Amino acid sequence: MMENKYISLRDLEVYKLARELSKVGWEIYEDLSWQDKKIVGGQFIRAVDSVGVNIAKGYGRFHYLDKIKFYYNSRGFFNECDSHWIELLKEREKIESKRYEEFKTVAEKLSFKLNNFINSTYKAKNLC
Repeated sequence: MMENKYISLRDLEVYKLARELSKVGWEIYEDLSWQDKKIVGGQFIRAVDSVGVNIAKGYGRFHYLDKIKFYYNSRGFFNECDSHWIELLKEREKIESKRYEEFKTVAEKLSFKLNNFINSTYKAKNLC
């Protein structure tokens, strides 16, 4: 008999990386001036936090298509913060190079894991 082992959300590597990205994103946000927080920071931190939120929402669903919908949302928010907001902050010289590199390092790992997570969820549809 095959035994299924349930992996908790907190144990998922993709979720851990999303939380790490949120942590780095928050540190960047905290260093912004009040005006920059108001103009760009709020949108940036909402996008960063939404990556993990949507992984959690999807992980709590039962049907694979429902799960994937939220994982795609997560990838969309990831692209928003990684391809747009962090680059805009760098371009406007609102963040230090060290913080930018730290963010991009975590983002690179997360991008790979998130895409694999989506693909593995789709491939596992017949195992349920």
